[in-house]
Amino acid sequence: MSLFLYRANLPRNMIENSMFEEEPDVVDLAKDSAAFPTFPALDPDEVAYEPRSSRLLVRGLGENDMDEDEEDCESSARLLGMSFMNRSSAHRSNSSPYTRQAPPRSCSRPSARTMVVCVLFLVIVASMTMVLYFLPGCTFTKTGCRKENKTTPIEPPFPWSQFRLPHSIRPLSYDLTLNPDLDNMNFTGSTVIKMVVLHNTKRIVLHSANLNISKATFKLDDGEASDVTVLEYKPRQQIALNFSEELKAGQYCVLTLDYSANLSHTYDGFYNSSYTDKDGNKRVLAATQFEPLSARKAFPCFDEPAFKATFLIKINRKPDYMTLSNMPKAKTTPLNNGLVQDEFEMTSVNMSTYLVAFIVGNFTPVSKNVSEILVSVYSVPEKKEHTDYALDAASKLLDFYNDFFEINFPLKKLDLIAIPDFLAGAMENWGLITFRETSLLVGKQSSPLEKQVVASVIAHELAHQWFGNLVTMSWWNDLWLNEGFATYMQYMSLQTVLPQLDIGNLFLAVRFRALDKDALNSSHAVSTAVNSPEQVEEMFDSVSYEKGASILLMLNASLSGDQQFRKGIIQYLKQFSGLNTDTNDLWNSLTQVSTQHQNVSEMMSSWTSQKGFPLVTVSRKGDQVTLTQEHFLLTSDNATHTSSLWNIPVTYVSDNCSLAPECRQLFTLKTKSGTFKVPESVKWLKLNYRNTGFYIVHYGDDGWAALRDALANDVSVLTHEDRASLIHNIFALSRLGRVSFRHVLNLLNYISNETETSPVTEALLQLNKIYQLLDKRQEYSLVARMKTYILHHFGSLMDKQTWEEQESVSKQELRSALLETACGLDDENCTQQAKALFKQYVDSNATSRIPGDLQQVVFNVAAQSAEDWPTLLNLYGHATYDAEKRKMLRGLASTQDARKIVWILKAGLKGNLIQTQELPLVISTVCKGFAGYLFAWDFIQENWDRLIEKFPVGSFAIQTIINSATSQFSTQAHLDQVQGFFSSLKERGSQMRSVQEALETIRLNKRWMEKNLRTLQKWL
Repeated sequence: MSLFLYRANLPRNMIENSMFEEEPDVVDLAKDSAAFPTFPALDPDEVAYEPRSSRLLVRGLGENDMDEDEEDCESSARLLGMSFMNRSSAHRSNSSPYTRQAPPRSCSRPSARTMVVCVLFLVIVASMTMVLYFLPGCTFTKTGCRKENKTTPIEPPFPWSQFRLPHSIRPLSYDLTLNPDLDNMNFTGSTVIKMVVLHNTKRIVLHSANLNISKATFKLDDGEASDVTVLEYKPRQQIALNFSEELKAGQYCVLTLDYSANLSHTYDGFYNSSYTDKDGNKRVLAATQFEPLSARKAFPCFDEPAFKATFLIKINRKPDYMTLSNMPKAKTTPLNNGLVQDEFEMTSVNMSTYLVAFIVGNFTPVSKNVSEILVSVYSVPEKKEHTDYALDAASKLLDFYNDFFEINFPLKKLDLIAIPDFLAGAMENWGLITFRETSLLVGKQSSPLEKQVVASVIAHELAHQWFGNLVTMSWWNDLWLNEGFATYMQYMSLQTVLPQLDIGNLFLAVRFRALDKDALNSSHAVSTAVNSPEQVEEMFDSVSYEKGASILLMLNASLSGDQQFRKGIIQYLKQFSGLNTDTNDLWNSLTQVSTQHQNVSEMMSSWTSQKGFPLVTVSRKGDQVTLTQEHFLLTSDNATHTSSLWNIPVTYVSDNCSLAPECRQLFTLKTKSGTFKVPESVKWLKLNYRNTGFYIVHYGDDGWAALRDALANDVSVLTHEDRASLIHNIFALSRLGRVSFRHVLNLLNYISNETETSPVTEALLQLNKIYQLLDKRQEYSLVARMKTYILHHFGSLMDKQTWEEQESVSKQELRSALLETACGLDDENCTQQAKALFKQYVDSNATSRIPGDLQQVVFNVAAQSAEDWPTLLNLYGHATYDAEKRKMLRGLASTQDARKIVWILKAGLKGNLIQTQELPLVISTVCKGFAGYLFAWDFIQENWDRLIEKFPVGSFAIQTIINSATSQFSTQAHLDQVQGFFSSLKERGSQMRSVQEALETIRLNKRWMEKNLRTLQKWL
């Protein structure tokens, strides 16, 4: 899956359930506080409740075995007493704001009246207890006593108490029939699951969420099918069947479930969507997004990656709709009710449930045959002309991957479809890849930069057809095996297949951002424990994606022998084709093909099993170079990871030879420190050649001075990646407190001679961060000086930029970064040019084209004008080309008008004019401006419950919203506010890792400001 970022689409060690399971503890159903909004959490033996309207009673029992009648009556009495006591205690506590005890008073004798009332109360309670005791097995629930037990039988407790499913049953195949009703936005379904028993068991446990199961039948081997009772435990989205006799290992069985549900109104499960066509008509469709945990919202299933099976899918539809699924359509049959049924071929591969997909709507394809595979790109009919580039890129990439992996794509067809309303960047469903429209559609006049975005996402999702689909991680703790590999392959493949897209700068930038995130104490290991739905969602972050890709790049760069890395991954894919793996399986495959018997597992486990990365410090004495390593940790305390060590393939170049790959030397640092020799005549060393390693380097005062002097004399003495790496590293070291900000500014003195994209864009990004922090702290004199500093050091480069079409992707990246900064700082030359281009665009009725890489800066400037903002909003409402429309939206959200900011935030939440999928983008853009960041923070607090209805707790969208809203706070007051708000959320988000990141980032901002304000005042 591609996470949708705003500049481009970048994209636990687990206690496993034993294969031979033990009987679990009985589930404590009462712990789900949501089930009892009026009562506190109850002991297990105090509860009996009906989880849904399906007539199936689910009960949780305590440890003590007692007669059912006796237990029910005891439950009832306790529940009565407990609710009374808690009401009275709640009343007491609410009547006073104080929690401290009252001072001791002399003990007074109770009055006669009080004693009479107490005796009467005890008599009433005793009488009620006796009445309940002699009722014939009354089950006490929230609604009180019901009919006799013959009409409400007591069901057994839910038989499973863990988040992960038991491994005693394995699904073999699913036969799904779905009846979506797009008029009423609901659907019915029937699921037939064929299973094999792996270990003797008396239960079958699987997943179901928000499905009303109306009928369930079960058949064992060749026996007759019979009705069965289904138990449900909603907090874990699990359902179960209990059997009086054991199912025996080796037996086959069939479970058939009929159910109904509403189409989801969020972006997961089987969800409804709509768009307005070119004639202004509303069109509806239904699409799926199952990764990670939402297949269970469309059909009951074993919804974990390791439960692979085949799927036969049938969908009933109106004749004026079309359907798509993972496999080609086998046949279409008219039904008696005026509907038709599309039946798709059974999947020719075993698939994890999260890869199943189906779509109902109206889409138009363009197609071509590639190596006997029919490749098609689908869009809504009026956007068909924007699909050609995606078809061409997908065809070339499919050929490349077939050849590179030496395994052909295993299905007969590959569909790529642009969904008008889609939250992620894209999703790798096998044979039916779903995309945001901005991730797949580009116009004929699109800039190379826009094509780069689309090609990146296609390359990522196609790589998943092997990494993730063919070979799948066993559990979400190893998500990086899917996402890290797909991210690495997207960059590697495009360098070969579409070199004109110049993808290297983007890959370098995402590696820098991954380092920034992983430097936090709140980061996590690449492979880390996952024990809740929120933790699963949180794995979709820069550690799994970009750090995963970064360590694969480092491994490839350090392996000796031509093509060794490629041979290792081919071995991995062939050995585990159709299976599930963990991280060690990958390292073992790479070790097997090693020409020099390198133990890849020994080297790489230090990079996947612990969070963070090393800081390598260089010192020189004569001809001896000493390297020492430590954990690069921005927030450290006495207890943190002082003993962390990495197996680091340190590369280096020197002034003797610094540019060509042959110049690169390799030294492996496995221990706390190590030494090697260089001639004393060597003036400087640059470690981490072209930034292929995932570590930061500190050269000491002398080392930095030598590198600074070398760049001042000749910029081209280092590769542009190495120059960008020095800039990134020195800002990081300043944030760590190892170098003063004066050292940072000294290094940047060379930048006015810089002409390459990546050093300039990295320097601008870092300086803009500081500028925005100062701006939000209202340090006005420093803000003015920082503005002067940036315009002085980058002014000549800004002035050299043209405003006409530009073909080079790298030059477009450079130009857009420079001009967005210049206009953002109100440089008059820049803003006048942007206003002129916007006027020309409006006067021509949007036929005069603004170069793609300049659209953002032009729309940003237009949005600052009271006259042009409504014009831009009108253009946004009528725009059909999605990449351009998104830039208009960012422009609109960059306004500094308070009323417009409030309007656009509310419009994003409402979802009519601005799709709710764009709300994270709106919030992040608003937060960059001085006028909007506090509005956005208030908006998030006021609308939190609505936000987590639309975006799951822990999801990448929620991570983005939290990070955007809080990352520019740097005061104690804001820290207290953020901490107070999130701690009040409890199960609605207080435990998210992104909350810990937010708090840590605010503390670091505060620390940096307190330490560097004086330096800034002196040096700017």
